[in-house]
Amino acid sequence: MAIDDRVGQAGSGVRRDLRDALAVLAATPRLLVALDFDGTLAPVVDDPEKARATPEASRAVERLIALADTRVALVSGRALKDLEQVAPFGDEVLLVGSHGIELRLDEADDVLALDADERQQLGVLEQVLDQMAGTLDSVWIEPKPAGFAVHTRLASERHSRVAHLVAINELKAEAPDATVRLGKDVIEFSVRSTTKGEAVEHLRRYTHASAVFYAGDDVTDEDAFVALTADDLGLKSGVGPTAADHRVAGPAEVASVLSLLATLREAHAADAPDTN
Repeated sequence: MAIDDRVGQAGSGVRRDLRDALAVLAATPRLLVALDFDGTLAPVVDDPEKARATPEASRAVERLIALADTRVALVSGRALKDLEQVAPFGDEVLLVGSHGIELRLDEADDVLALDADERQQLGVLEQVLDQMAGTLDSVWIEPKPAGFAVHTRLASERHSRVAHLVAINELKAEAPDATVRLGKDVIEFSVRSTTKGEAVEHLRRYTHASAVFYAGDDVTDEDAFVALTADDLGLKSGVGPTAADHRVAGPAEVASVLSLLATLREAHAADAPDTN
């Protein structure tokens, strides 16, 4: 199939304004494609361990990985070890876990070493949150390298509301320096403060990217959207207020956008003059 036909076919389900923006982005000299995982590449599921990227998203990511002057990164709130389990794309993909606290780049993994004060705060977080979760049905606590996540997706609306109020109020008194992040059906507490926006800036510098594509669905992805510049492109997956330039309905549509971006980037590479 000719390249023009492939571009037309890949872009058939993508809005014209987004197609045009992707065409400009695909021509950038060095592209960073940074992606949230849950709710973006993968549908949100009740059991986080069972989350997987859609087949179309996986194929698009693999195509982008194979392109010259293109780097792919996953930027997630998941712990790094969990992200590696649910997104086994290989060492070519850069990984950011725990909202930027953990990194797996081309060198050895960045080791997360907590100091004595942080370990003490972590103990306080664990005690308070375990006590709270024990009194509320279907509220569960996920340990993370520098904190804990309180999951309320399976809880009733009342228990979810109680969990949020109790956790925030108790920890405001017991661990006032803890960082609080509100997400979809989750509230996270961390003894270190960093954001996905800071992670994207770090990745931009690390990869020497001339432009960044970022896609995400959660409240915490807004920090990344805000960090983007005029040369970048932000894509919101799903509903909710956003600073992103464009929006699609969910992971299936994100996959279509990534497939089109890969096709456009391949076409640009094919049209580039041979300098050898």
